[in-house]
Amino acid sequence: MKKIKYCCRNFKHGSKSVFKTLKQEFPDLKQKKKDCLSNCKLCSKQCMVMIGKSEVVVAPTAEVLYAKLKHRIG
Repeated sequence: MKKIKYCCRNFKHGSKSVFKTLKQEFPDLKQKKKDCLSNCKLCSKQCMVMIGKSEVVVAPTAEVLYAKLKHRIG
C-alpha cells in the first residue's frame, strides 16, 4: 500500500486514534501527518485520509475509517 497521509486538523474528528492504532498494528506501514491536505470541505465534516497523492478515503466515524483502511491493507 502507498503512504497514508493524515491531516492534523482532522484529528479532532477521530483520525488520530486511527493513526495510532494502525501504527501499533502495522509498524512497517508508511504513515505521515501533514498540517493540511487541502481537502477542507471533506476534512471539516468527517474522518478522512489520503492514500498516495490523490486518493481520498472518508468515513463518518473513526471506527468506519479504520475498518476501511484495514480492509485495504489486507
